[in-house]
Amino acid sequence: MFCFRGRRGDLVKILWHDGVGMPLYLKRLEAGEFIWPVSRSGEAVQNWAAQLGYLLDGIDWRNPRWTQRPAMAG
Repeated sequence: MFCFRGRRGDLVKILWHDGVGMPLYLKRLEAGEFIWPVSRSGEAVQNWAAQLGYLLDGIDWRNPRWTQRPAMAG
């Protein structure tokens, strides 16, 4: 799985190899930005499943709490 963040920080693209192909998933936040881990040595950053879940929900994984509440529900 490879995750890429857009320049403004509100877009994430995920490439995932599922054994048959490589689908591309895209997620955009309406407000705020994705909190991205920083690599000090320029290498790839490895995240745990919980960190990735927080990242995709727009929650700061360093201090887990909701950063933006939806204005309307379903």
